[in-house]
Amino acid sequence: MTEISDLVSALQTCFGDRVRQGEPLARHTTLGVGGPAQLWVTATTLAELTEAVTLAWRCQVPVFVLGGGANLLVSDEGIAGLVVHNRCQRVWVGEQDPALIGAESGTVLASLAHRLAGQGLSGLEWAVGVPGTLGGALVNNAGAYGQCMADCLVRAQVLEPDGGPHWHAVDWFEYEYRSSRLKRQRPGSGQAVILQAELRLKHRPQAEIETQIAACAGRRKATQPTGASAGSMFKNPPGDCAGRLIEAAGLNGAAIGGAQISPVHANFFVNQGNASAADVAALIELAQSSVRARFGVELELEIQKVGVWE
Repeated sequence: MTEISDLVSALQTCFGDRVRQGEPLARHTTLGVGGPAQLWVTATTLAELTEAVTLAWRCQVPVFVLGGGANLLVSDEGIAGLVVHNRCQRVWVGEQDPALIGAESGTVLASLAHRLAGQGLSGLEWAVGVPGTLGGALVNNAGAYGQCMADCLVRAQVLEPDGGPHWHAVDWFEYEYRSSRLKRQRPGSGQAVILQAELRLKHRPQAEIETQIAACAGRRKATQPTGASAGSMFKNPPGDCAGRLIEAAGLNGAAIGGAQISPVHANFFVNQGNASAADVAALIELAQSSVRARFGVELELEIQKVGVWE
Protein backbone atom coordinates (compact mmCIF):
# COMPACT_ATOMS: atom_id res chain seq x y z
CA MET A 1 0.00 0.00 0.00
CA THR A 2 1.51 3.27 -1.15
CA GLU A 3 -0.11 5.29 1.64
CA ILE A 4 1.35 3.06 4.38
CA SER A 5 4.78 3.07 2.74
CA ASP A 6 4.71 6.85 2.50
CA LEU A 7 3.69 7.12 6.14
CA VAL A 8 6.41 4.72 7.31
CA SER A 9 9.04 6.80 5.51
CA ALA A 10 7.69 10.06 6.92
CA LEU A 11 7.48 8.70 10.46
CA GLN A 12 10.98 7.26 10.35
CA THR A 13 12.31 10.64 9.31
CA CYS A 14 10.76 12.20 12.43
CA PHE A 15 10.87 9.36 14.96
CA GLY A 16 13.65 7.08 13.78
CA ASP A 17 13.67 3.59 15.26
CA ARG A 18 10.74 4.40 17.54
CA VAL A 19 8.48 3.46 14.62
CA ARG A 20 7.47 -0.18 14.95
CA GLN A 21 5.31 -2.55 12.97
CA GLY A 22 3.15 -5.27 14.50
CA GLU A 23 3.29 -4.01 18.11
CA PRO A 24 1.03 -6.34 20.21
CA LEU A 25 -1.74 -4.17 21.63
CA ALA A 26 -2.64 -6.67 24.36
CA ARG A 27 0.41 -5.29 26.18
CA HIS A 28 -1.12 -1.84 26.21
CA THR A 29 -4.78 -2.40 27.21
CA THR A 30 -6.14 -2.89 30.70
CA LEU A 31 -8.19 -5.86 29.49
CA GLY A 32 -5.06 -7.54 28.15
CA VAL A 33 -6.46 -8.53 24.75
CA GLY A 34 -5.98 -7.25 21.23
CA GLY A 35 -3.98 -8.00 18.11
CA PRO A 36 -1.13 -5.96 16.62
CA ALA A 37 -0.93 -2.36 15.51
CA GLN A 38 -0.02 -2.16 11.85
CA LEU A 39 2.18 0.83 12.71
CA TRP A 40 3.11 2.09 16.19
CA VAL A 41 4.91 5.12 17.52
CA THR A 42 5.13 6.73 20.95
CA ALA A 43 4.74 10.49 21.32
CA THR A 44 6.14 12.18 24.45
CA THR A 45 5.53 15.83 23.51
CA LEU A 46 2.57 17.63 22.01
CA ALA A 47 4.72 18.50 19.01
CA GLU A 48 5.39 14.80 18.41
CA LEU A 49 1.74 13.87 18.91
CA THR A 50 0.66 16.56 16.47
CA GLU A 51 3.28 15.53 13.93
CA ALA A 52 2.40 11.84 14.02
CA VAL A 53 -1.34 12.40 13.70
CA THR A 54 -0.93 15.03 10.98
CA LEU A 55 1.36 12.80 8.94
CA ALA A 56 -1.21 9.98 9.06
CA TRP A 57 -3.95 12.37 7.93
CA ARG A 58 -1.74 13.65 5.12
CA CYS A 59 -1.07 10.09 3.93
CA GLN A 60 -4.79 9.23 4.33
CA VAL A 61 -4.00 6.44 6.77
CA PRO A 62 -6.36 5.78 9.71
CA VAL A 63 -4.86 6.86 13.04
CA PHE A 64 -5.85 5.90 16.57
CA VAL A 65 -4.46 7.64 19.65
CA LEU A 66 -4.01 5.25 22.57
CA GLY A 67 -3.72 6.49 26.13
CA GLY A 68 -3.88 4.12 29.08
CA GLY A 69 -5.76 1.42 27.19
CA ALA A 70 -8.85 1.48 29.42
CA ASN A 71 -12.45 1.37 28.16
CA LEU A 72 -11.27 -0.36 24.98
CA LEU A 73 -11.85 -3.70 23.32
CA VAL A 74 -9.23 -4.10 20.60
CA SER A 75 -10.02 -6.84 18.09
CA ASP A 76 -7.86 -9.95 17.73
CA GLU A 77 -6.98 -8.74 14.23
CA GLY A 78 -5.52 -5.56 15.71
CA ILE A 79 -5.74 -2.01 14.40
CA ALA A 80 -5.04 -1.12 10.78
CA GLY A 81 -3.10 2.07 10.15
CA LEU A 82 -1.18 3.99 12.79
CA VAL A 83 -1.51 3.74 16.57
CA VAL A 84 0.07 6.65 18.43
CA HIS A 85 0.82 5.94 22.08
CA ASN A 86 0.18 9.22 23.88
CA ARG A 87 2.75 9.78 26.63
CA CYS A 88 2.42 13.57 26.81
CA GLN A 89 2.17 14.18 30.56
CA ARG A 90 3.12 17.76 31.43
CA VAL A 91 1.01 19.38 34.17
CA TRP A 92 1.03 23.05 35.22
CA VAL A 93 -0.77 25.46 37.52
CA GLY A 94 -2.33 28.71 36.34
CA GLU A 95 -0.18 31.73 37.15
CA GLN A 96 -3.08 34.01 37.97
CA ASP A 97 -5.45 31.37 39.31
CA PRO A 98 -3.88 28.40 41.18
CA ALA A 99 -7.22 26.54 41.01
CA LEU A 100 -6.91 26.46 37.20
CA ILE A 101 -4.87 23.42 36.23
CA GLY A 102 -3.47 22.58 32.81
CA ALA A 103 -2.51 19.07 31.77
CA GLU A 104 -1.52 17.28 28.58
CA SER A 105 -3.83 14.56 27.35
CA GLY A 106 -1.48 11.64 28.09
CA THR A 107 -1.45 12.46 31.80
CA VAL A 108 -2.52 9.47 33.91
CA LEU A 109 -5.85 10.49 35.45
CA ALA A 110 -5.40 8.76 38.81
CA SER A 111 -1.93 10.27 39.26
CA LEU A 112 -3.30 13.71 38.42
CA ALA A 113 -6.05 13.31 41.04
CA HIS A 114 -3.50 12.39 43.73
CA ARG A 115 -1.20 15.24 42.73
CA LEU A 116 -3.99 17.79 42.94
CA ALA A 117 -5.14 16.41 46.28
CA GLY A 118 -1.66 17.05 47.62
CA GLN A 119 -2.07 20.69 46.59
CA GLY A 120 -5.43 21.02 48.34
CA LEU A 121 -7.40 21.01 45.09
CA SER A 122 -10.70 19.15 45.02
CA GLY A 123 -12.83 17.87 42.16
CA LEU A 124 -11.16 14.68 40.97
CA GLU A 125 -11.32 12.56 44.11
CA TRP A 126 -13.60 10.10 42.30
CA ALA A 127 -10.87 9.49 39.71
CA VAL A 128 -8.18 8.01 41.95
CA GLY A 129 -9.09 4.46 40.97
CA VAL A 130 -10.00 5.14 37.36
CA PRO A 131 -7.48 3.74 34.85
CA GLY A 132 -6.55 5.62 31.72
CA THR A 133 -5.46 9.10 30.76
CA LEU A 134 -6.93 12.58 30.81
CA GLY A 135 -7.56 12.56 27.06
CA GLY A 136 -9.56 9.36 27.17
CA ALA A 137 -11.47 10.56 30.23
CA LEU A 138 -12.45 13.74 28.41
CA VAL A 139 -13.55 11.89 25.28
CA ASN A 140 -15.63 9.43 27.31
CA ASN A 141 -16.80 11.93 29.94
CA ALA A 142 -15.53 9.49 32.55
CA GLY A 143 -16.97 9.75 36.01
CA ALA A 144 -18.07 8.01 39.18
CA TYR A 145 -20.19 8.61 42.26
CA GLY A 146 -22.24 11.37 40.66
CA GLN A 147 -19.33 13.38 39.22
CA CYS A 148 -17.73 13.47 35.77
CA MET A 149 -15.12 15.26 33.67
CA ALA A 150 -17.66 17.74 32.30
CA ASP A 151 -17.97 19.16 35.83
CA CYS A 152 -14.41 20.49 35.92
CA LEU A 153 -13.38 21.02 32.27
CA VAL A 154 -12.95 24.66 31.29
CA ARG A 155 -11.59 24.16 27.78
CA ALA A 156 -9.43 21.80 25.77
CA GLN A 157 -7.13 22.11 22.80
CA VAL A 158 -8.20 19.82 19.97
CA LEU A 159 -6.23 18.87 16.86
CA GLU A 160 -8.63 18.77 13.93
CA PRO A 161 -8.14 17.76 10.29
CA ASP A 162 -9.17 21.19 9.01
CA GLY A 163 -5.98 22.86 10.19
CA GLY A 164 -4.07 23.79 13.31
CA PRO A 165 -5.23 22.98 16.85
CA HIS A 166 -8.19 24.89 18.25
CA TRP A 167 -9.20 25.64 21.84
CA HIS A 168 -12.82 24.79 22.62
CA ALA A 169 -14.85 25.58 25.72
CA VAL A 170 -16.66 22.79 27.55
CA ASP A 171 -19.99 23.42 25.77
CA TRP A 172 -18.41 22.56 22.41
CA PHE A 173 -17.93 18.96 23.55
CA GLU A 174 -21.71 18.40 23.88
CA TYR A 175 -21.26 16.18 26.89
CA GLU A 176 -23.77 13.50 27.77
CA TYR A 177 -23.64 10.55 30.15
CA ARG A 178 -20.37 8.76 29.29
CA SER A 179 -20.34 10.36 25.87
CA SER A 180 -19.18 13.46 24.01
CA ARG A 181 -19.01 15.02 20.60
CA LEU A 182 -15.61 13.38 20.09
CA LYS A 183 -16.73 9.92 21.20
CA ARG A 184 -19.55 10.11 18.67
CA GLN A 185 -17.10 10.69 15.81
CA ARG A 186 -17.23 8.10 13.07
CA PRO A 187 -14.04 6.01 12.96
CA GLY A 188 -11.71 6.82 10.13
CA SER A 189 -8.69 8.83 9.13
CA GLY A 190 -9.96 12.22 10.33
CA GLN A 191 -10.90 11.87 13.99
CA ALA A 192 -10.06 14.90 16.13
CA VAL A 193 -7.56 14.43 18.97
CA ILE A 194 -7.38 16.17 22.36
CA LEU A 195 -3.94 17.63 23.00
CA GLN A 196 -4.30 19.34 26.38
CA ALA A 197 -6.92 20.72 28.70
CA GLU A 198 -7.59 23.24 31.44
CA LEU A 199 -9.54 22.11 34.50
CA ARG A 200 -11.00 24.22 37.28
CA LEU A 201 -10.78 22.71 40.74
CA LYS A 202 -11.81 24.00 44.18
CA HIS A 203 -9.64 24.72 47.19
CA ARG A 204 -10.38 22.45 50.11
CA PRO A 205 -8.50 21.26 53.21
CA GLN A 206 -6.18 18.46 52.20
CA ALA A 207 -7.34 16.23 55.05
CA GLU A 208 -10.93 16.39 53.78
CA ILE A 209 -9.81 15.53 50.25
CA GLU A 210 -7.78 12.55 51.49
CA THR A 211 -10.76 11.32 53.50
CA GLN A 212 -12.97 11.43 50.41
CA ILE A 213 -10.29 9.70 48.32
CA ALA A 214 -10.07 6.91 50.90
CA ALA A 215 -13.85 6.54 50.89
CA CYS A 216 -13.95 6.31 47.07
CA ALA A 217 -11.08 3.81 47.05
CA GLY A 218 -12.75 1.68 49.71
CA ARG A 219 -16.06 1.67 47.88
CA ARG A 220 -14.36 0.72 44.62
CA LYS A 221 -12.40 -2.09 46.29
CA ALA A 222 -15.56 -3.49 47.89
CA THR A 223 -17.71 -3.43 44.77
CA GLN A 224 -15.39 -3.95 41.78
CA PRO A 225 -13.22 -6.89 40.76
CA THR A 226 -9.46 -6.89 40.67
CA GLY A 227 -7.57 -8.19 37.66
CA ALA A 228 -7.66 -7.35 33.99
CA SER A 229 -10.82 -5.59 32.82
CA ALA A 230 -11.79 -2.70 30.57
CA GLY A 231 -13.86 -0.98 33.29
CA SER A 232 -17.64 -0.74 33.16
CA MET A 233 -18.75 -2.61 30.05
CA PHE A 234 -22.18 -1.01 29.55
CA LYS A 235 -23.74 2.34 30.31
CA ASN A 236 -26.38 2.25 32.99
CA PRO A 237 -29.87 2.45 31.43
CA PRO A 238 -32.05 5.32 32.68
CA GLY A 239 -33.26 4.55 36.18
CA ASP A 240 -31.44 1.23 36.43
CA CYS A 241 -28.00 -0.38 36.60
CA ALA A 242 -26.47 -2.52 33.88
CA GLY A 243 -24.84 -4.79 36.45
CA ARG A 244 -28.16 -5.45 38.21
CA LEU A 245 -29.85 -6.36 34.93
CA ILE A 246 -27.05 -8.72 33.88
CA GLU A 247 -27.09 -10.39 37.28
CA ALA A 248 -30.89 -10.67 37.24
CA ALA A 249 -30.62 -12.34 33.84
CA GLY A 250 -28.65 -15.11 35.55
CA LEU A 251 -25.27 -14.32 34.06
CA ASN A 252 -23.14 -13.66 37.16
CA GLY A 253 -19.93 -15.63 36.68
CA ALA A 254 -20.82 -16.71 33.13
CA ALA A 255 -17.75 -17.33 30.97
CA ILE A 256 -16.88 -17.80 27.32
CA GLY A 257 -13.35 -18.94 26.64
CA GLY A 258 -11.07 -16.96 28.91
CA ALA A 259 -13.51 -14.08 29.48
CA GLN A 260 -15.85 -13.99 32.46
CA ILE A 261 -18.66 -11.77 33.74
CA SER A 262 -17.34 -10.92 37.18
CA PRO A 263 -19.20 -12.49 40.12
CA VAL A 264 -18.23 -9.36 42.10
CA HIS A 265 -19.87 -6.87 39.72
CA ALA A 266 -21.72 -8.08 36.63
CA ASN A 267 -20.94 -4.95 34.59
CA PHE A 268 -17.24 -5.84 34.66
CA PHE A 269 -15.92 -8.49 32.28
CA VAL A 270 -12.55 -9.90 33.32
CA ASN A 271 -9.76 -11.63 31.46
CA GLN A 272 -9.02 -14.82 33.37
CA GLY A 273 -5.60 -14.99 31.76
CA ASN A 274 -6.16 -16.40 28.29
CA ALA A 275 -9.12 -14.46 26.92
CA SER A 276 -9.32 -13.33 23.32
CA ALA A 277 -11.16 -10.26 22.08
CA ALA A 278 -13.60 -12.64 20.38
CA ASP A 279 -14.37 -14.23 23.78
CA VAL A 280 -15.18 -10.82 25.24
CA ALA A 281 -17.27 -9.84 22.21
CA ALA A 282 -19.27 -13.07 22.48
CA LEU A 283 -19.88 -12.41 26.17
CA ILE A 284 -21.05 -8.89 25.32
CA GLU A 285 -23.56 -10.30 22.83
CA LEU A 286 -24.74 -12.87 25.39
CA ALA A 287 -25.35 -10.16 28.01
CA GLN A 288 -27.16 -7.90 25.56
CA SER A 289 -29.39 -10.63 24.16
CA SER A 290 -30.22 -12.04 27.60
CA VAL A 291 -31.13 -8.65 29.08
CA ARG A 292 -33.12 -7.76 25.96
CA ALA A 293 -35.09 -11.02 26.12
CA ARG A 294 -35.70 -10.86 29.87
CA PHE A 295 -36.35 -7.15 30.41
CA GLY A 296 -36.75 -5.54 26.97
CA VAL A 297 -33.77 -3.27 27.72
CA GLU A 298 -31.04 -2.60 25.16
CA LEU A 299 -27.66 -2.39 26.87
CA GLU A 300 -25.41 0.20 25.24
CA LEU A 301 -21.64 -0.24 25.35
CA GLU A 302 -19.66 2.17 27.48
CA ILE A 303 -16.38 0.80 26.19
CA GLN A 304 -15.25 1.37 22.61
CA LYS A 305 -14.66 -1.47 20.18
CA VAL A 306 -11.69 -0.63 17.96
CA GLY A 307 -9.74 -2.44 15.32
CA VAL A 308 -10.70 -4.81 12.55
CA TRP A 309 -14.07 -6.45 13.27
CA GLU A 310 -16.31 -8.42 10.93
